[in-house]
Amino acid sequence: MRKTYLITLCVLFFLQTALAQQKNAKLISCNFQQATIAQFAADLESKSSARFYYDPAQFDSLRVTLQITEQPLESILYAAFKNTNYHFAVTSSQQVFITKGRQIKTDLAPGFTSMAPVNNAQTAAVADYTDDKDKNVPDATTENKLYEIGTRTNTIKPGNATLSGYVRNIKSGEAVVGASIYVANTKTGVATDQFGYFTITLPRGRHILIVRGLGMRDTRRQTILYNDGKLIIEMQEQVNSLKEVKISADKVANVRSVELGVTRLDIKNIKQIPTAFGETDVLKVILTLPGVTSVGEATTGFNVRGGSADENLILLNGATIYNPAHFFGFFAAFNPDIVKDIELYKSSIPEKFGGRLSSVLEVTNREGNKKIFTGSAGIGLLTSRLNVEGPIVKDKTSFIFGARTTYSNWLLNLLPDAYKHSSASFYDVNLDISHQINDKNNLYLSSYISNDKFKLNSDTTYSYSNKSVSLKWKHNYSTKLFSLISAGFDRYQYDINSKANPVNGYDLAFNINQSNFKADYTYYLNNKHTIDFGLNSILYHINPGTFEPLGAQSLVLPQVVAPEQALESALYLGDKYDVSANFSISAGVRFNIYNYLGPQTVDNYAPNLPKEPDNVLDSTAYGQGHFIKTYISPDIRLSARYLLNDNLSVKAGYNTLHQYIHLLSNSTSISPTDVYKLSDPNLKPESGDQISLGLFQNAKQNTIEMSVEVYYKRLRNYLDYKSGAVLLLNQHIEQDVINTKGKAYGAEFLLKKTAGKLNGWISYTYSRTFLKQDDPNAGELINEGKWYPANYDKPSSFNFTGNYRFTHRYSVSLDLSYSTGRPITLPIAKYEYAGSERVFYSDRNAYRIPDYFRSDFSINIEGNHRVHQKTHNSWTVGVYNLTGRQNAYSTFFTEQSGVISGYKLSIFASPIPFINYNIRF
Repeated sequence: MRKTYLITLCVLFFLQTALAQQKNAKLISCNFQQATIAQFAADLESKSSARFYYDPAQFDSLRVTLQITEQPLESILYAAFKNTNYHFAVTSSQQVFITKGRQIKTDLAPGFTSMAPVNNAQTAAVADYTDDKDKNVPDATTENKLYEIGTRTNTIKPGNATLSGYVRNIKSGEAVVGASIYVANTKTGVATDQFGYFTITLPRGRHILIVRGLGMRDTRRQTILYNDGKLIIEMQEQVNSLKEVKISADKVANVRSVELGVTRLDIKNIKQIPTAFGETDVLKVILTLPGVTSVGEATTGFNVRGGSADENLILLNGATIYNPAHFFGFFAAFNPDIVKDIELYKSSIPEKFGGRLSSVLEVTNREGNKKIFTGSAGIGLLTSRLNVEGPIVKDKTSFIFGARTTYSNWLLNLLPDAYKHSSASFYDVNLDISHQINDKNNLYLSSYISNDKFKLNSDTTYSYSNKSVSLKWKHNYSTKLFSLISAGFDRYQYDINSKANPVNGYDLAFNINQSNFKADYTYYLNNKHTIDFGLNSILYHINPGTFEPLGAQSLVLPQVVAPEQALESALYLGDKYDVSANFSISAGVRFNIYNYLGPQTVDNYAPNLPKEPDNVLDSTAYGQGHFIKTYISPDIRLSARYLLNDNLSVKAGYNTLHQYIHLLSNSTSISPTDVYKLSDPNLKPESGDQISLGLFQNAKQNTIEMSVEVYYKRLRNYLDYKSGAVLLLNQHIEQDVINTKGKAYGAEFLLKKTAGKLNGWISYTYSRTFLKQDDPNAGELINEGKWYPANYDKPSSFNFTGNYRFTHRYSVSLDLSYSTGRPITLPIAKYEYAGSERVFYSDRNAYRIPDYFRSDFSINIEGNHRVHQKTHNSWTVGVYNLTGRQNAYSTFFTEQSGVISGYKLSIFASPIPFINYNIRF
């Protein structure tokens, strides 16, 4: 009887407790009609103290139709997900976890006790993030934890606090560049810099950070912000599903960024594009972008928005690369296995860059794996490559080493007899080391060396090389201010020699050396203002040419062009200002100071007369370090963006630029025999300004990007050459060049698909570039002082780049390219003069070579994707110039027996199959 009484008491107690909980539970009324998971969760959160957690990708097809009046939260969830594959779990603190296919448990394991609730009664697993200098900042790797930032207080103080930190790859520890960090349900967000660093100012309290990066899996972090503090966010690489495409509504950088004329590609995109001989080529990918062209196949250099090849600043980890190609222009000078990403600035050029008129191409290498040793290797028909990376001190110091070489002579032996005795070789080596001293200081050492050597069925040997080394120090003064201070040395040189006939043996050499110092600062004033400022300086030392006898029997007379020195410096200041949620501007100024230095002897010419030998008045000799001539000029950088809606924006920009170093070349592209010349009292700096306007739109849930940009550019003091100009070993080069003015204008169209089995882009560019020399006091008039097209003017350019992935292992790539032929000057008549036959030429660049078309195709075969295996391999098989079109690289004319005949030179006149084997370990 007593036992029955006790049981009855227990039952009554539990019933009373349940009824009391039911009575105290908040009752909710709702009415959903085809609601998405985001709408469903937001409505219930607004009507209760619940917090919802779920993976949006698992619910993209879910629609909820439900009408309920005054029911507890659990009843509504049960009714919504009844008879579906979705499950829910509710914690005692009203955290709701919704999953697909499996159910999670919210009770703690035996031996654990409940954690004390935070001040707003929202509990979760908590990690404490403080700004204590004596503690290492822990890594935030879990989405379901609540990370406390700053020192915990009983109540959250009103006002703002600053959150800073890094976004890194969880597998390798490398920085995730350009990752976006957005605050959920707001338009507040920032992007990481080249080191993965970010800082953002937010109201104190609880926030959900949405983190997305190119090629990385989207993630989120729950934070509660008490005071200023740091957070390190680790992301996983994205493995795309073929059956399910994850759409991210916040991937709107194409629309929301202030910059226009800026393109960023990671190495995964670059490796999908087929190129000659199957070697991934950064420069060939650049040529598929709107506004970028080249003068012909297998050429070094590229032209951007009406600029010549030397008007592009090409940087590898901050080092200047003057000749960015190997093997006659067939291969880029950048090792694809260690390149991380590339960024091309055509219009909105940051204030920290200067010294070129057209563009900046920034190539960034990876830092190296900080956790484990890995590597890769590739074997192709012409080249092989190897790279190794890993930690020197785990999670602190890492290195990455890459090397390439070629064995191409067998291919040259297959060419016609005229090339059977030719040879060609190249190699390049990269070594980068990164070291984290502490949370506030990092060091980065970068080094690069490349060398090319070849001869074409003769004894004349050509060689050229790039060398660079730099040291960077990144220092965080606070969560809002950091600096990057660097110093480096770059060298480019070439050498041409011949010794078949000992009497005429010679050696022709040229080199350019530059020492540079940069101090770049970034200050995050608040969420509306990001201020960049700093200074940089380059000391040039150029040896324009030496011609010396080679061997004791040589009778060649030595010639030496006097070396040149100059100091190019700049101070800059820029501010990115978010005026409102829809309107942002970026404005800055770069103040350039250029000093031409002694020792040097400068000719003085009669004023208002052409610079010719007869007009030289006298010469002035200047001593070592003397400031011979100083040019001072400001550059203006201005861009603005206005959001018409969440998926559509209009942007405008204006830039002014100056260039103090000039390429002297008798070809339209960069070649090993080019000479660079510094501005001096007789050779003014080139200058230009550009105005651009663009419309940017995203569609299909941000998987399709569309843009239209138009621009107009003016050029001043652009160098062209007099007829019969001598460029090599010219002691008075100002007498053979002329200053012209120019104009360039055009429109660029881009359609890009970023997700799904089929992805890629289509681009079309219409552009024109004209030059004019109408000043009789400056020298000979060209085309009677009328406008004439530049020799790289190509009005139409079309590119299609597509990739289709059948499975995780098999995919195909197709690349189509078309462009108008470049201008040339042709002989149009012959006449008798002084008893001999002469040729009469057309106006300069009045004709064009035939239009250009090429198609490339490749098949990519991946090995199995098992995680636990020592090596992963892949094959790339394809055909370059699939249709075998004989595209004209150049045209030339010969005279035989009084008959003038024209010829067309083609580099690739037939399809070229290729195969590459790649292995990762």
